[in-house]
Formats: sequence, C-alpha cells, structure tokens
Amino acid sequence: MATTDAASTDPDCLFCKIVAGEIPATLVHEDSHTVAFRDLDPQAPTHVLVVPRRHVPDVAALAHEAPEEVASLVEAVAAVARAEGVADDGYRSVFNTGAGAQQSVFHAHVHVLGGRAMTWPPG
Repeated sequence: MATTDAASTDPDCLFCKIVAGEIPATLVHEDSHTVAFRDLDPQAPTHVLVVPRRHVPDVAALAHEAPEEVASLVEAVAAVARAEGVADDGYRSVFNTGAGAQQSVFHAHVHVLGGRAMTWPPG
C-alpha cells in the first residue's frame, strides 16, 4: 500500500487506520490518492467506501485543501463501479456530510451503491 503523509492523517481515525493497513478491510481498489473497501454494513449488493488517503473531515474540506484529489476520488468511484460490474446498469455515489446527514466517520468518503434498484428520493 502506498504511504500517506503523516501530516495528513489522524491517528484516532478509523479510515486512516484502514488506509495505513493497521485495521484489516476488504480492499477493492487503491491508487496514489484513494483507497476503496467494502462496507461492513452493506445497504446494497455492492456497497464500497472510497476514501482519500488524506485525512479531511468531508468532501468540502478535501475540495478546499486539495481540489485535484476530488477528481481522483471521483475517478476511483468510476473505477470501483466498473470493477464491481455496476457501471452499466447504474449506481449511486453518496457523500454524507455532517452528523445531520448520518456521517459517522469524519474522514471524507463516498459510498458506492449498486446491484439493486435505487429509489428516489433516497432515505
């Protein structure tokens, strides 16, 4: 696994520990800016979390600190969708931002959900 700049990690963050390989996860994709792994409580047949290696609390903070890494994050989402076989039929990408939106780990991440019909409006 690629290294992460210690200045951009949080030693108490669950996702930083997964990125560092300190906590096991089922990885499905990784590149120089992102790591993707299966959600432990899947809400769809395909439910993968894509996280930046950089620790920031949410995608807005990532856009502010490293806008080029937002593009890498979205590219990783597309790569995961292709690899998981949901790109052609459709998938949902969800950024939960803040406690009111049910964000429970304050490290930016995208949920990639697919493999079933996605209703609208969501939850």
